[in-house]
Formats: sequence, structure tokens, C-alpha cells
Amino acid sequence: MHRYFLKSKIHQANITQSELYYEGSLTIDEDLMDAADIRNYEKVSVVNINNGERFETYVIPGLRGSGTICLNGAAARKGAVKDKIIIMSYCLLINDEIADFRPTVVLLDENNKIKNITDIIKATEI
Repeated sequence: MHRYFLKSKIHQANITQSELYYEGSLTIDEDLMDAADIRNYEKVSVVNINNGERFETYVIPGLRGSGTICLNGAAARKGAVKDKIIIMSYCLLINDEIADFRPTVVLLDENNKIKNITDIIKATEI
């Protein structure tokens, strides 16, 4: 059996740009993509902490070290510059992989610089 799990998330990212008439997607600083193991064109879920909006889109790389988090196309209607968002990527695991799997959490500061990278401890280990 296969099951979907959270693979990684970029937590408390600040939206830095919004480009309504772009063809669509979410631009993320490539350093942040690497830290969260998110690939170019990978599907992600996005949750806006400020307004509760949720949507799915795909990722394109932004300039390394820039802190760019840009909502493009229709996604630009889901948030405003300075809103905080959570960007989540997922993976499909088989039962044998589940026990040792831990998602990666990339926590950002106010400038979208990495504060901390951790994995999530399973609830049964707390």
C-alpha cells in the first residue's frame, strides 16, 4: 500500500512579491528550495497564515539568496506582500518506509532567511 505524507515544509515564509499577470506558479528562492528538498515544477500546497487561503500550485526557482517568495498568476489573489505562508511538499511512501520517515521543516525569519532546519518527531516518540 502507498500513502501520502508531508515531505517538507517552508514555515512562516513572507510573501515578497505578487505578479498577477504572470503565467502561474510560486517563485521560491532556490536556496530555500534546496533546504526543503523541493524541485523545479514540483507540486506544493500553500497555506496563508494571515487570511486562511489554501491553494495548490507548482514551484519555479527564484534568485539564490534573495529570499524571494512570489505568488504568480491566479495565486496572486490568494495573498498579499508581507503575508506569512506555509509551503508544503508531499511524498508517496510504502508501508516499509513509514516507520523511519521524518519530514523536514525549514523555519524562516522575517527576511526569509533560514532560522532552523529540523525534522518532525513522530507523535509516538514524544
